[in-house]
This record gives sequence, structure tokens and C-alpha cells, in this order.
Amino acid sequence: MTRTRFTKYYDTPAQAAEAARHYAWLAAHAKPLRQPELTTVGPTSLTFAYVEGRHAQVQDLPRLAALLGDAHGAAWASDLHGSRLDSRHYFQDGSVFGDFRSCREAALRRRLETGHLPNIAALRAMLTLLERTAEGPTAFYKDSNPRNFLFTEDGTVFSIDTDDLTLAPFAYDLAKLITTLTMTYGPLGPADINAALVGYNQAAARHDAQLGATGRERLDDFLALHSVLTAPYAGRNGYHYGLPAPRLRTQGPR
Repeated sequence: MTRTRFTKYYDTPAQAAEAARHYAWLAAHAKPLRQPELTTVGPTSLTFAYVEGRHAQVQDLPRLAALLGDAHGAAWASDLHGSRLDSRHYFQDGSVFGDFRSCREAALRRRLETGHLPNIAALRAMLTLLERTAEGPTAFYKDSNPRNFLFTEDGTVFSIDTDDLTLAPFAYDLAKLITTLTMTYGPLGPADINAALVGYNQAAARHDAQLGATGRERLDDFLALHSVLTAPYAGRNGYHYGLPAPRLRTQGPR
């Protein structure tokens, strides 16, 4: 029997409703991201049209980088140009996207408690880095990792999983993709990362020139944050490779 539907279940009705709102927001404001059709919203589940495809691989990074840049630029032009990274973004129904800093600050503090940061000095350095990066035009974060993209046989790319959406700086979600590709397949070369950033910036800048200004040092800051935030998942969910300890710069261009 050919599978035609996929149902995702949630622990609470609130979680299912939030994921459905995120899906609708992406469909309205981040049109370059193609999502499977959402067919049914249940009390604690979402049912989608089933998509047969493979997850992202290293060779897909250039295409996905450009796709993310295009989607982030489109969302900024459509809805996020009036938002701020340090404030919540409200839906018309009163629900919200979380701001960039608060949930990540809490997560970094938990990393100290669980031993993924060695001491309070390391936590302070990461919190300073988080504060420094919370500036510039506002994009969204949707946990871009290899499992959240599907490539069909004809080359179509689908974006899946709308559970976790927050505000984020431009290229922060690209850094998450680079981090998780590294954890899945092993280290990426500097030239591959640089090329991905160029493609991302070019795609974002087509919506407004200021959106294509992310430099490599700023991307490295995002990579440093992700190396700590994703550390608990090393060795799980297909993440076979660890990451080096983040190298933090104390000053210089942002």
C-alpha cells in the first residue's frame, strides 16, 4: 500500500496549535520554503501529505544556503521588517514568536549545569557573544538541520518540522545547518562554508541590499553559539561527530 499521509503527534493541544500557526506563517511569509500540504489539524496532532525523499547531505549545502537566504529575505520583506530581535513578534491571533536572546540565554545556563560548559567564565563568554549577535535585521529560526529537509526524486526540496520558530539574526539558521551537517557527516572545508555564506547573502540581498551583509566573522560567532547549544545531542539522532570547542573573539568586526 502506498503511504499518502504522515501524522505528527504532540504532548499537548497547545503544542499542536503552535506548530500549525508556525506552518501557516511560513506558508504566508516565507514562500520560498515549500512545505508538505497540511491536511488535518487534530487536537494533539498534525497530518500532512506524505513526501517520499531523502534528507539533506553535504553536497546540498549550496542549494539550501540560497534557499534559506531567499526565505529569510522574503519573510523580512513580508512581515519581519518591523520586528526587533530583543522583542517578541506577535501573530494576529495574539500568539507570538519568541525573541532571540531569552530562550538561548536559558539554554546556555542549562549547558553549564549539565557540564557542556566547563565553568562560569565560559558561560559569561557565551552570554556576551549572544548579546553581541542580537543586532541587525530580523529573520526567523526554524532549526535547519539535515532531517528537516527532504529532497524528492525530481529534485524538489521540502522543508518540514515547524515546531520551533523564533526570531533570529540573518544567517543564524544557516549556521545551524552548517553545524548539524558537520555533526552528521564530519567537518566541512572552509571553502564550502564560505561559498554557502556567499550564496545565502546573495539570495537575501535580492529582497533588500542590507540583508546580504553577514560576514564570515559573524557567521563564526553563530557557529560558536551552536556548538554549545547542540552539544547535548552529539551521539544521538544521527549526530555521529562532535564539534571543537568554540573559539571566541573579544573584539573586531561584527
